[in-house]
Amino acid sequence: MIRLGEKQELVIVKKVDFGVYLAVSRETAEEKVLLPARQVPEESDEGDRLEVFIYRDSEDRLIATTRASKLEMGQVAELTVAQTGKLGAFLDWGLEKDLFLPFKEQRGQVREGDAVLVSLYIDKSDRLCATMNVYEALRTDSPYQAEDRVRGRVYEISDNFGAFVAVDNLYSGLIAAKELYGDIRLGADVEARVLRVREDGKLDLSVREKAYLQMDTDAEKIMELLDSYEGALPFNDKAAPEVIRHETGMSKNEFKRAVGRLLKQGKIEIEEKTIRLIKS
Repeated sequence: MIRLGEKQELVIVKKVDFGVYLAVSRETAEEKVLLPARQVPEESDEGDRLEVFIYRDSEDRLIATTRASKLEMGQVAELTVAQTGKLGAFLDWGLEKDLFLPFKEQRGQVREGDAVLVSLYIDKSDRLCATMNVYEALRTDSPYQAEDRVRGRVYEISDNFGAFVAVDNLYSGLIAAKELYGDIRLGADVEARVLRVREDGKLDLSVREKAYLQMDTDAEKIMELLDSYEGALPFNDKAAPEVIRHETGMSKNEFKRAVGRLLKQGKIEIEEKTIRLIKS
């Protein structure tokens, strides 16, 4: 069977002026695909086997190419937006015909020149298209272990689950909602720490260090906030968790640990509704 969107080794079953026809075997030659003449290797003859990629040309006809595609079925790749149109965007994937990325398969606004992470799917009209929903195409056999440092692309953000990350643009990872800190945006690359490798092989991630390491960083951030508020924060460690997270990007427990560190160092004092910097 000739498989759309995949690289296959096929046999030449017929030569014509405008190219050669390829099939899985001579016995199944009724199902064949054209490899245009300009891509046929010199001295190729009937019975020779060629490795080709199968897609559709500008007239939606099944076509073979010896050119290297940047993306195949079941893979994830970062492709550049060649142009945008009324129905979606078109991506450069190394072939003559650009790859279509429909609006409904986009995550966030896509502009010409953007590098987007996508996988392939076959639409209802049996055409190859790109999708930015790469969850199902990501692998779960990463070499990483707990406490390893990794880098990946945020491809989806959920209020309930957190930020979904394609680690190395290959492996499935998640920054849980409770671990979301700082400016984590859709399409951004993030550095993270592996909290654990789940039984299914997916990675649980955090953008923060272990508590004892993170405390000094958080304490420095509180000192910077105090400077921006002219030495007095309009809330203290008894404030609502939502207020603390909005103002500092920390959980209430992390905020209290960092405040405790600063208290012990004699740098701040806590008042009824504020935290005040002690000026030396």
